[in-house]
Amino acid sequence: MLRITVPYLSLNTDIGFLRIKQWVIHKDVWRIAFFIHVLSSCFLLIAGFTQFYNPLRQKLSKLHRYMGMLYLVILVFLSGPAGLIMALYANGGLPSQTAFTMLSMLWIFFTIKAYVAILRRDFIMHGNFMIRSYALTLSALTLRAWKYLLVMFFQPHPMDAYMIVAWLGWVPNLLLAEWLIYRKMTFRILSA
Repeated sequence: MLRITVPYLSLNTDIGFLRIKQWVIHKDVWRIAFFIHVLSSCFLLIAGFTQFYNPLRQKLSKLHRYMGMLYLVILVFLSGPAGLIMALYANGGLPSQTAFTMLSMLWIFFTIKAYVAILRRDFIMHGNFMIRSYALTLSALTLRAWKYLLVMFFQPHPMDAYMIVAWLGWVPNLLLAEWLIYRKMTFRILSA
């Protein structure tokens, strides 16, 4: 992701993904949302990872809290809303726009639910919603992996591939998150 993101630090609008977005790049709201989303999301991958690293959570609980707050603020106030704006202009028309809009809304919703749960000291619910939230954060990686595999094995038309990965990038992640939550819950019940 760093390799993909670094070129955008120049704020050049004629590189990478932006080359196929020239039809919308002149819209200030979209262009600003794009740069905010791309540049802030890198921090979410790192901050989110720290939330699940047990030695850090147990031995450095203050750092866990600070990184969690950083994750919340960046996601809810920057990256999530910027992703929502971008979703409205997604390539591939309504199927892609719907996929990315749902992704952005669920991403923000799960993160807020995780925060509300921790305020209530409901650690189990907090953990479950953080699993969901981070599963959607990881869609930045899985979308690219699916696109690579789809193109390598099936060579679909580029716009068809984009519409497919708009859904594959996050729906399997969320299903895996739900399975992990279910498995964790089942293990707790059986251990009791």
